[in-house]
Amino acid sequence: MVGTASSRIEVLNDGGLRSDGRRQYELRDITIEFSSQGHADASVTFQHGLTEVLVSVLGPHEARIRSQTAHDRAIINVEVNVAAFSSGERRRRTRGDKRLLELASTIKSTFEPVVQTHLYPRSQIDIFVHVIQQDGGLLPACINGATLALAAAGIPLSDFVCAVTGGVHSTSSLLDLNTLEENDVPHVTVAVMPRTERVALVTMETRLHVESFEEIFKLAIDAGKVLYMEMKAALQRRTRALVVALNSGSKPATQAAVFDVDEL
Repeated sequence: MVGTASSRIEVLNDGGLRSDGRRQYELRDITIEFSSQGHADASVTFQHGLTEVLVSVLGPHEARIRSQTAHDRAIINVEVNVAAFSSGERRRRTRGDKRLLELASTIKSTFEPVVQTHLYPRSQIDIFVHVIQQDGGLLPACINGATLALAAAGIPLSDFVCAVTGGVHSTSSLLDLNTLEENDVPHVTVAVMPRTERVALVTMETRLHVESFEEIFKLAIDAGKVLYMEMKAALQRRTRALVVALNSGSKPATQAAVFDVDEL
């Protein structure tokens, strides 16, 4: 049904508009919401268009399996689960599903060089990803949400990791693909670290011509900088809200400590 539906919809019309009304390089709307979830140290609901994920971070804490403990750094554990109603596909995916294990492995390998794990030897940092809704760009949404959740949990990062998907329809490059576009065009996911100007991840499941790849890669780097500004602004708003809450409900000595930190 998905293939039939996508073939009936024009990916890019003569007016330069895509199936959802966006231009070629236009990103979907982003909504970021910080919340408290159980025992998690930080939780973020990251919505990119109609794709929505809830990412929770727990740790650092003592590793559950001592045989897997690293004496000189923390280990990162990533678990992904998908809500049964998240997509039109009625197949129930369990934790042992190959697709989910690959997604978790990709997220883990992306953040291992970014998280300063050497500061927490013999410990574990858990990243739990719950996919609420899917409409393309699932991996970028998971990575962007995990970046914010780790930062909100106070885990030191060498840089933000900002990810986006790009593809090519005929000779036209597209950014931030939805499900119909991902099913129709060859695409690549790129995760960049904007401040250090390094690439954290490049992955693709379809063939892409080298000339098209170069153009999409440059567009993805520029899009990563846009995402970085959005994510940084959301984190700054949360930090300011926490400072206001602490100042309004804390003792004078604590308030002074908060102001000292704010000046650094």
